[in-house]
Amino acid sequence: VLVGGGTPFFTALDNWVNLTLVETRTFPDGVVLTRYETKR
Repeated sequence: VLVGGGTPFFTALDNWVNLTLVETRTFPDGVVLTRYETKR
C-alpha cells in the first residue's frame, strides 16, 4: 500500500514523490492495475 490503509510497502519518505500515471488496466474480476513512473 502506498496511500491509504494496510501494510506499508515502502518506509516513510522524507519528501513527496512526483508520479505520472502511465498505464491503467481493469481486469474482468474488478481488479484495477495502475502503473506509475517518477516525474523527472
